[in-house]
Amino acid sequence: MLVMKKGATTIMADERKSARDRDLAEGRIALGFANTVDWHASDHPEELLHHYEDLVAWGVKAGTVSTDEASALRRRAAREPEAAVAILERARTFREVVYRVFSAVAGGRAPDPSDLTALNAALGEALPHLALAPEGDGFRWVWRETREVLERVLWPVATSAAVLLTSDVLDRVRLCADENCGWLFLDMSKNRSRRWCDMKSCGNRAKARRYYARQHADAS
Repeated sequence: MLVMKKGATTIMADERKSARDRDLAEGRIALGFANTVDWHASDHPEELLHHYEDLVAWGVKAGTVSTDEASALRRRAAREPEAAVAILERARTFREVVYRVFSAVAGGRAPDPSDLTALNAALGEALPHLALAPEGDGFRWVWRETREVLERVLWPVATSAAVLLTSDVLDRVRLCADENCGWLFLDMSKNRSRRWCDMKSCGNRAKARRYYARQHADAS
């Protein structure tokens, strides 16, 4: 997130965190994972996944890792710190694949074939661990044999990306209109007019820039 200062910067960082949490609550797992870098499109992107624990905490917040699973993953990471670091690096690399794929979609471009190859490889690893389990009068998908598999956090991201890429809302994938932001989101507005990751952060910054530009023009 942004370097914390009192005032506007802190407020903006808080608003971006709220927007991130809202997008995850709406089930946009793949896009939420791609957004684990702030100011992704700028020349000073800010990493949010510094440690394997951050990856686990993200999975808990996203609802893809239970608290019991998180505890098991933390224990495994503590026993095998080098493996945990390797998975963190792998997660960051995969995140950039997901980000590039959906940034291309948002820009009306075909994703790079190498990124689709990487996404398919991740999907191929994830799918064998999916199983059906009864729930009430129906069934649900569950991840099996995953309590201490460090890369388990990445599997729901791969399946979420595949589901979104084959869905009827793919054409609603957007990239924040702020040239430095790089936030991915789904525009579910009725008239498909959402331009910003959040109106209270990038939207307000754009309004402020337009206001000052007009003031400067009038003064000139």
